[in-house]
Amino acid sequence: MLRRRLDQLSSGSFTADLGDILVFAGPGAGKTLGALLGFSSMRRDGHLDQFVVFCHRTSILEQWKQAASGLGLRLEEWPCTAAAAKAADGLLVTYQGAGRQLQPLQEQLGQLQADRCMAIADEAHHLGLDPDDPKAPAWGQTFQALTEAFKLRVGLTGTPFRADNLGFCAARRIRVVQDGMVMEQICPDLCVEPRDLIAAGDVRPLEFRFQDGWVEHSREGMPDRDVSPLSAEHRESWRARNLRRAIRLADSSSIGQQVLLRAQRKLTDMRQSHPDAAGLVIARDIDHAEAIATLLREDGNRVELVHSQSPQAAERLHGFQGGTADWLVSIDMCAEGFDAPRLRVVAYLTTVVTRSRFVQGITRAVRMTATLAATETIPRAPSFVFAPADPRLMEYARSWSIAEPYVLRPREEAEADELGTGGHWRGPSLPMEAVEDGAGNVIRLKTPELPLFLQQ
Repeated sequence: MLRRRLDQLSSGSFTADLGDILVFAGPGAGKTLGALLGFSSMRRDGHLDQFVVFCHRTSILEQWKQAASGLGLRLEEWPCTAAAAKAADGLLVTYQGAGRQLQPLQEQLGQLQADRCMAIADEAHHLGLDPDDPKAPAWGQTFQALTEAFKLRVGLTGTPFRADNLGFCAARRIRVVQDGMVMEQICPDLCVEPRDLIAAGDVRPLEFRFQDGWVEHSREGMPDRDVSPLSAEHRESWRARNLRRAIRLADSSSIGQQVLLRAQRKLTDMRQSHPDAAGLVIARDIDHAEAIATLLREDGNRVELVHSQSPQAAERLHGFQGGTADWLVSIDMCAEGFDAPRLRVVAYLTTVVTRSRFVQGITRAVRMTATLAATETIPRAPSFVFAPADPRLMEYARSWSIAEPYVLRPREEAEADELGTGGHWRGPSLPMEAVEDGAGNVIRLKTPELPLFLQQ
């Protein structure tokens, strides 16, 4: 689909710059391969000579090299010599590396014929742009400066939105009227929704199990207690406190431990049909991750614990993909670009509740392989997500498989919402006690990804 879109754009005289193209596609859609095929097609037609791929993590570079090699394209990782850059079909650079060595990279790219080059921004939503403070989002500013003369810039993303209400590079803004106000929104030029991929059998559907419960609030020295329901608390400060309490591993009756126990049981059941199936736990911080890993090991599980301070983290993640560990416990290492089709269960036990982080985390469990696809009917067998019944997470779960326009709200409205003055009472600032969670109820969600004839 990406190739067809780029072929359409490259048809005709091709005398004008194409500008920015944003591609939103769910995991398993083939964003990497599609972008490379698009370049190859346009080069065969005589429109482009070279391309530059910008990535947000060094761990993604090898995936781009392998995909390019399969198409007979040579990607050179930067920094490299000027001769190597000219001889290669494309260059690979990280956003961080480009920012740290902006001038030498700018000089080297200046030796290429910019009007015959294509820039690819992998996970383009990382390239934030603030019109009121152009120097603030460094990655976005760097990308703009390096690629402003390029013939074409293609942004690839699995989550075409940001939590900070900023626009981002390689994405055109469209003015719309919403609720009587003029706003800007970002709509992908090409959209491959997860539900389309699920219907086609390219990826797995997801089923959600949200663990509900009660959290009690109290003030020191005062007998009064306020009971707050986890799934029904919409006062922002209370909701956030509830979630912080829920993911703690206080005792076997706590919400966090119930999430882990149910996730383990589900993984055991799934191994009847998928023997090498594994689970992923997304933790809050390093101490929390270590406590989770200890609990899982005490239950007899083989556990791989990987975080940003782990030695040889990239190698250990790669080892897990084809290894024998039952569980991978991490914090933020297993999101965009991490591909492990044997992941079938995700336990989301972190206080990070942005839509992008949640969707990136849970979609690690939707990947298929050719071997599995040959043995399963369509729609594929689902993977499962276990999490505390936080209202925001449940809201994201209901819409994870569809694409919604990213609306950039006026700054005043966004700031009011961040401060909690946008219509939500934040409640008193109360400390929480580790008292009964009442963890018993499970809220089940099956999102509407199935083809219509299967829903009837």
